[in-house]
Amino acid sequence: MNFALRSPTVDPVMATRRAASFTTRSIKGEAKFAGLKLAIAMTDLTTLEGKDSPEKVRSLCRKAVRPYERDEEVLGERLPHCAAVCVYPAAVAVARDALCGSPVRIASVATGFPSGQYPLGVRLRDTAQAIQEGADEIDMVINRGAFLSGRYREVGAEIREVVALCADAGRPVHLKVILETGELETLDNVRRASDLAISCIREGDFIKTSTGKVAPAATMPVTLVMLEAIRDEYLRSGRRFGMKPAGGIRTAKQALHYLVMVRETLGALPPRAARVGAGSPAGLNGSQVAAGQAAACPWLSPDLFRFGASSLVNDLLRQLVTQKTGRYGASHDFSEA
Repeated sequence: MNFALRSPTVDPVMATRRAASFTTRSIKGEAKFAGLKLAIAMTDLTTLEGKDSPEKVRSLCRKAVRPYERDEEVLGERLPHCAAVCVYPAAVAVARDALCGSPVRIASVATGFPSGQYPLGVRLRDTAQAIQEGADEIDMVINRGAFLSGRYREVGAEIREVVALCADAGRPVHLKVILETGELETLDNVRRASDLAISCIREGDFIKTSTGKVAPAATMPVTLVMLEAIRDEYLRSGRRFGMKPAGGIRTAKQALHYLVMVRETLGALPPRAARVGAGSPAGLNGSQVAAGQAAACPWLSPDLFRFGASSLVNDLLRQLVTQKTGRYGASHDFSEA
């Protein structure tokens, strides 16, 4: 299939202007408090450093399960857990043991992360190992060199190979396809790569902006273009796909801007009779935090929207404390993952 011809051309000026418009919305009071909690529930708490250790991964897991140890004392309620922890394949077993019995999911980067330049056999073994060790979600990175060379069929075939590994796991394993948009050079390429990935993955799987290792990582214009690809596929086929901006989203204010963009891009779509069902991560859609928003816009749920971040959660917590108490929390008030 000639993806260069089927993908619409993107006007970068209008995309940038439209993305900037989402930052002008005023969110206050109960709506802001609910949005901050929802953003926590949507976060894949991430550590992808060369110095990662078992102790760091266990700390990350504790933070994901209970983002704020004093939430009931200070806020009068238990905050939601994070959606997932995201780690290297070598750390999956440690995370599995630390999260035993927890609803927090284990996401693992794979397929030669972050370059995607290893031989396909090595990338597939990388993925298979992560699944065997207990990963619930695989964050794969495409081979940007092949994509930018126009070898779209090759890239699509590699995505489908990883999809097959996830599908054959004997349990639900979801896939997020990382486009590494900072290396795709144009918004036209971002749209083309989004369409290509969506054509290869299963309903309920995700497309993702970045590894977090390349600048720029997630940006609002790029995320908007990817959301529009998801919207257009839904209008065409009725299938829902998820979105994960990752890298560079560090503040609660930024997170709320992204939620506004999701709501205004995907919130007015016509409903359908069938829901994602077996294709959606078990347990996440039942979150009380997400329930009201998801009823109006299914993408305002951890099932279909995630933030990939390491430092975002503590700023969300600071804003929640400010909203509740009028006092802005200091950095030492919140544990580090």
